[in-house]
Amino acid sequence: MKTLRCLLALLCALLAGAQIQIGKPSFADCPVDLFFVLDTSESVALRQKPPNFYIDQIKDFTKRFVDELREMIHQCDRVLMWNSGALHYSDDIILVRQLSDMRSQRQALKNDIDRITYIGKGTHTDCAIKRGLAELLIGGSHYHENKYIVVVTDGHPITGYKEPCGGVQEAANEAKQHGVKVFAVAISPDQEDTRLSLIATDQTYRQNFTAADETKSTKMKTIRTIIDIITNETKDVCCSFDCNAPGGPKGPDGDTGANGEMGRPGMPGEKGDIGPVGNVGDPGPVGYSGMKGDRGPRGEKGDRGHKGFKGDKGIRGLDGTDGRKGEPGFAGLPGCKGASGSDGQQGEPGPKGDPGPYGKKGDKGDPGRNGEPGRPGNYGPQGRPGDKGDPGPPGDKGERGDDGPTGVDGADGERGQNGEKGEQGSRGKRGPRGDPGDPGPRGEQGREGSAGENGDPGEPGRNGPPGYRGDEGPLGPEGPKGETGIKGAPGERGPMGERGEPGKQGNGTQGCPGFQGYPGARGDTGEPGSKGTPGPKGDDGEPGDSGLDNNELGPPGPKGAKGHRGTEGRPGPPGPPGPPGTDECEILDIIMKLCSCCECKCAAMDLAFILDSSESIGATNFILAKDFIITVLDRLVKDHQVKFSTNQSTVSVVQYSGSKAQEAVQLTTSLADFKQTVRGLDWMAEATYTGEALGYSLTTTISRMRKENRIVLVLTDGRSDTTRDKSDLNVLCGKDILVGGLGVKDWSGRQPNQEQLHTLTCESDTKKGFSFVLDNFAELLDDNFLQNLTAKICQEKNCPDYKCPISFSQSTDILVMMDSSASVGQNNFEISKTFVKRLAERFLTAENKGGVRVRVGVGQYSQRSPRLEQSLTTNLTLLSSKIEEAQFQNEGTNVVDAMQFAINTLPSRGDSSGSIKKLVLFSDGRSQGVTNPVLEKRVREVENSGIELFVISAGSQVDDANLKTLVSRGRSLDTNAERRLFRVADYASLVRGVFHQTVSRRVSLSLRAN
Repeated sequence: MKTLRCLLALLCALLAGAQIQIGKPSFADCPVDLFFVLDTSESVALRQKPPNFYIDQIKDFTKRFVDELREMIHQCDRVLMWNSGALHYSDDIILVRQLSDMRSQRQALKNDIDRITYIGKGTHTDCAIKRGLAELLIGGSHYHENKYIVVVTDGHPITGYKEPCGGVQEAANEAKQHGVKVFAVAISPDQEDTRLSLIATDQTYRQNFTAADETKSTKMKTIRTIIDIITNETKDVCCSFDCNAPGGPKGPDGDTGANGEMGRPGMPGEKGDIGPVGNVGDPGPVGYSGMKGDRGPRGEKGDRGHKGFKGDKGIRGLDGTDGRKGEPGFAGLPGCKGASGSDGQQGEPGPKGDPGPYGKKGDKGDPGRNGEPGRPGNYGPQGRPGDKGDPGPPGDKGERGDDGPTGVDGADGERGQNGEKGEQGSRGKRGPRGDPGDPGPRGEQGREGSAGENGDPGEPGRNGPPGYRGDEGPLGPEGPKGETGIKGAPGERGPMGERGEPGKQGNGTQGCPGFQGYPGARGDTGEPGSKGTPGPKGDDGEPGDSGLDNNELGPPGPKGAKGHRGTEGRPGPPGPPGPPGTDECEILDIIMKLCSCCECKCAAMDLAFILDSSESIGATNFILAKDFIITVLDRLVKDHQVKFSTNQSTVSVVQYSGSKAQEAVQLTTSLADFKQTVRGLDWMAEATYTGEALGYSLTTTISRMRKENRIVLVLTDGRSDTTRDKSDLNVLCGKDILVGGLGVKDWSGRQPNQEQLHTLTCESDTKKGFSFVLDNFAELLDDNFLQNLTAKICQEKNCPDYKCPISFSQSTDILVMMDSSASVGQNNFEISKTFVKRLAERFLTAENKGGVRVRVGVGQYSQRSPRLEQSLTTNLTLLSSKIEEAQFQNEGTNVVDAMQFAINTLPSRGDSSGSIKKLVLFSDGRSQGVTNPVLEKRVREVENSGIELFVISAGSQVDDANLKTLVSRGRSLDTNAERRLFRVADYASLVRGVFHQTVSRRVSLSLRAN
């Protein structure tokens, strides 16, 4: 027997030596294929600064792992050797090195791992696992049970991600079908374990493996635990001494075979996307309480599990208790025909008898070793029959065999006579065990080749003889209690049951009318009635007797009626003139203050949001971005009276990530439905192809915009992948679109790319866009930011076209002096400039009669010497530019010097132009060191110079006495003084409504009293 085993081992060695393997291993070698799949996506790199921190940790972990892949000798003298390779991935997959023999290529693999660089962008773990599986199956060894994958990832993303290769669940199942085991190793200890558990083959291959922990001991523990698991699992394969010969040449195509059996049901498909939320229906009637449903049918039997490795033969155990009856087996082969019995006497036909007892089971042979079926070889010549061996001893009592098929009922035999019961024979002695016959050589299993074209089905093969069941080994000791598994995800809610059928209608009949009740008892006494109405007037009584004479006078009678109008008197002297009535502009001003519909509103618009949904945004920030879109729409509706509908202002959202990863949402029904759709957008979590997304938006949504006011807001972290995305970022420029760029720092704190942000907002375009840079996504919901953003969106206004025309009857020179003192402030000074530009436009565009010329000049004053920003001119463009360039002086106030400056600047009385001179002065009546006599004197000097003075006062902190002095022309009584004084509550009121029209209208009229 020992000689036979030696010959068998020698034969296997000769066959295995002819097989070409990695590094040409000898028979003693037992190769294990281990492939690393390393995650270098954006979610890994951006977990900690700098971005390469975790990438370097992963490379260090992998190199340490490679160093630990050492050869080991099993107890069966087989040498465990390693073949290893690696790839790293993001949304691209880069092969680091194919499977290589670690005895000669260990350093080369480590050098290739050192050259791994951060890819960034999306996370396609499912595609990477399938690529690693392909590398194992194509380039690995012939031991299919010795193939392993180590996936190092953070399990990102968790939810809302459309995986392009079917998902990690499908990739893990495909590896299981090929017998490849997958280890899941987390980047750091704080990873989501749910997704990592999906990647691992089972909990044994997950545990608490960590690749980038701060302590070296944790990394080494992970590495050694994985190697120990692989070593223990491969011991049975390496020590099985199976011959694995190379495959021979392809044989001729066989004949067409019979149709195969129907395949197993496929795996359930991926869960579909959540459909749009339907409209709320009308409440239905209260349903009847349905009856309890019938119990559902029993589920189908699950698929048969993978065949386990054959265990070592155990010692014979004690007789155990009878086990449960097993499931029915396959139909056995038909038994041999029994020998014909002796002819019995013809009996009477009797009823069909019970099945007879089972016959004795044959002798049990030596248990064979379960081998894998090899390819059928050519039939050799038939050998000569061997000598008949000595009968072997009877074997141990075997287990009950499988039930055979029911035979065909034979013809009813004649009933025989009952025979006498024989004596029980003594049990014979057990004979010696015979020597087993010489086993024939067995071909080595061929290496699995690549799948070829489907050949024609061959003829059905012959059924092989059934093998004997091996002896059962003793029960092993109870293993240690495993770690508590992770809590499973909650199952999906089951579908609502169907409504029960309505109950049968009752068969009762309508009852007869009841008996009328007996009369009730008498009620309580009622309350007394109210007082009646007065009766009719009675008849006149008889006249009484005459009274006694009386000489005294009676009381005076009532006043008589008004007499006739007398003759008209002489006319009196004329009274003083009254104040003039309100003009058109004042009436319009009153209307604008009382009527909210007369205010300027945001113009109708076509608004589009382009939302970055790449992996660097993060799931939490993506939710904030969706809330930001909805908040902006609510602000525009509430604060700026924008109406979003299909026939007024429109809105759309395009979210984007990697190549051809865009999704558009448009307003088609109501704004509420649109916002609900935006809330339901799923995070894409791939790369950042901003240029491609802008082109997609231009084609899909922006090209359908029909309003003149078109606005596009691009929300991104400002880091487009320009190395792979070759689309231009300025695709929206030159198309009369206002583009706003909102750049937000990503979740690692990196600043947005300012150059890309300026390019996409068309900084060099005629219609220049705008951009904001924020520290985090939470600032998108800040009230001040939202106010500034909606103001940018509503730059285009629709104002009521209420105008009161002005005209000048003769040539006029107007000087406007702005207050630039500290009490005004920078912001109010800017508002003053806007207001003055509107006044100048009204003055210089007035419809004047022929020969009438109007010139306008602008200056400012404070404590220092007054400054003339622009002398008298008729050029509105020049004047507007000079007003815009005026700088705030921020000093004290000297209104007296301002009036003297106006006297010196405006032409003196009686000049050749003959123009009327007017001064429009901004003042609150307060001035440093001024007294009322000094102010009255300077006002008279202005009047004597032929200058008509108008004063504009803003705010409540004013000196009323000085203001009245300024517009009094130095006189105690001036009926038009109040009409030359303009008061507003604050500086912001200067630019509201038609106030500038009211001021320009009064200035254009002559208000001088005689």
